[in-house]
Amino acid sequence: MAADFATLKKGGFMRQKQKNNFSLRLRVVGGNLTAVQLAKIAEVAEKFGDGYVHLTSRQSVEIPFIKLDDIDLVKAALAEGEVEPGVCGPRVRTVTACQGEAICPSGCIDTYALAKDLDARYFARELPHKFKFGITGCQNNCLKAEENDLGIKGGIKVKWREENCISCGVCEKACRSGAITISDGKISVDDAKCNFCGRCVKSCPVESWDTVHGYIVSFGGLFGNHINKGETIIPFIESKEKLFEICDAAIRFFEENANPGERFKFTLDRVGREKFEQKIREVYSNERIQN
Repeated sequence: MAADFATLKKGGFMRQKQKNNFSLRLRVVGGNLTAVQLAKIAEVAEKFGDGYVHLTSRQSVEIPFIKLDDIDLVKAALAEGEVEPGVCGPRVRTVTACQGEAICPSGCIDTYALAKDLDARYFARELPHKFKFGITGCQNNCLKAEENDLGIKGGIKVKWREENCISCGVCEKACRSGAITISDGKISVDDAKCNFCGRCVKSCPVESWDTVHGYIVSFGGLFGNHINKGETIIPFIESKEKLFEICDAAIRFFEENANPGERFKFTLDRVGREKFEQKIREVYSNERIQN
């Protein structure tokens, strides 16, 4: 029976230029692999591949030179180390993430926990074309959130707590966007300038800020043959539940409106960004906008 290359690709086995050889893309969530998983990947690469792996630009691992006749053996061996094949083709891909607040001093959200939630919710969902999520923990934007079809950036919304403040001025110096000014011992925050970086909170020696950790979302990013920076069209999102509602709405819009083989950015261009923005704002505000 001839090999079903389309099905193999769907399951992460990508054809190489060498006949009957495949580069197997693995399922890696948020860039995290355990030591046990790494050991099993190394073992499989040595036994069934060419003794090495490739680290992709989207935090995944590929094992090249897997032979067609060994595919079932490879999947069984990887499963022993709780390693799964990834996906390719027109579906939701691996969710990428930086290390976030669990590790990074600049982080504003738990990026890995969010990546696992999004992976469980959407991974491998069939769509008209590929769809990529990227999560970055703060305004340093190490993960380049705006390159993704849907990018998520962590942030902290702040409110000055006067009774705790000692007017040291550290927050004003720490703010890189010029949003904080001090006059007569009182702090003023210009909400229009604040980018939710959280540097004021992290630098404060006396905890004089009330905070809400949340999300800044961008849509329609693309990086490849065509390059487009994703756009932010709604305000700061304060809850994970609302974030998921927004993500659901974006994917549903893509699913319902995209042509086969059309990336999200081009669907928005063709259908009209205004139509998409209206849908997203409705979900954000829970209010239907009347035409």
